[in-house]
Amino acid sequence: MKLTRLILSLLALAVLTGVAYVNQVTETSGTKMAAAAEKFLSTLSAEQKARATFGFDDKERLNWHFIPLEKDKKSTRKGLPLEDMSKEQKEAALEILRAGAGAEGFTKATTIMALEGILLEAEKGSGPTRNPNWYFFTVFGAPSKTGQWGWRVEGHHLSLNFTMDKGAVVSATPAFFGANPALVQNGDKKGLRPLPEAEAPVKELFDALTDDQKTVAVQAKGFPEAGAKTTQHKGEPVGLPGEKMNDKQKGLLFKVIEGYAQRMAPDVAAAQIAEVKQAGLDKVYFALSGTPGQQGKGYTYRVQGPTFIIEFLNEQADGFKNPANHIHSSLRNLKGDFGLSAGK
Repeated sequence: MKLTRLILSLLALAVLTGVAYVNQVTETSGTKMAAAAEKFLSTLSAEQKARATFGFDDKERLNWHFIPLEKDKKSTRKGLPLEDMSKEQKEAALEILRAGAGAEGFTKATTIMALEGILLEAEKGSGPTRNPNWYFFTVFGAPSKTGQWGWRVEGHHLSLNFTMDKGAVVSATPAFFGANPALVQNGDKKGLRPLPEAEAPVKELFDALTDDQKTVAVQAKGFPEAGAKTTQHKGEPVGLPGEKMNDKQKGLLFKVIEGYAQRMAPDVAAAQIAEVKQAGLDKVYFALSGTPGQQGKGYTYRVQGPTFIIEFLNEQADGFKNPANHIHSSLRNLKGDFGLSAGK
């Protein structure tokens, strides 16, 4: 019952923020985020604003994480959590999220938040603190349609980082979405799969490969996670390049990439996809370890092109101890996350 109330609360806030979203359909996501962030900050007390804001050049802007961060059962994350906001402030904070992630990404993000309630019931207080309201909003610089600024929402299994300049979104990475459970197998939410776009298209692509192509794509060892606290991802691509795929297979490869891009607002996703197309699918590599689509069997994959890298891991058990049902998935910009140039 308690979990149901938490989920219904998040969904109710989603409906309220949706009204503002519908009224702003002619704006770009950059201008929407600026307006939403200004409104959010205007609702905060001086003490709350001090916790929620940093300078644009503050090193905290690059300090991203997606794991539980706490000491003595108190979170050590920076920013202002939903837990310490009024209903009005929560609505304003979630409006920024909707502006950046779009309707589809917003639903995924709030579902990830709600999974903390499922983990709380599964783990019964053992392990890290599970709290659907431990998601922290932080603004870097002054929200503006003319200058540089950024914002972040972050908590367990979620880290979204946006950078704007002159009203345009210059970076929407690193973008991390995780799910534990990846497929809810217990309780009244049984059957819920928060991030289907990270799994189903990959199985479809893998199944479409010939045996010879699979020999090239499949790697002997699973991919390690690049991890947080890095603004660059380094490493040469491995696996099967797009130039060795037929048209159908390339279409499926594009579908995988598109699924990650569409976690963002439509204009941000369109810009990311256009960049991929301009560089060409021939130069995109697909590699994996294990076999996708086998419930309870771990696997990892990597999709890497000239401008981006997608990483996925499903190797851990979920909170109910179901094997390989805990996923991490991220999109990074090889030219530089946070709007930074490579090498900075």
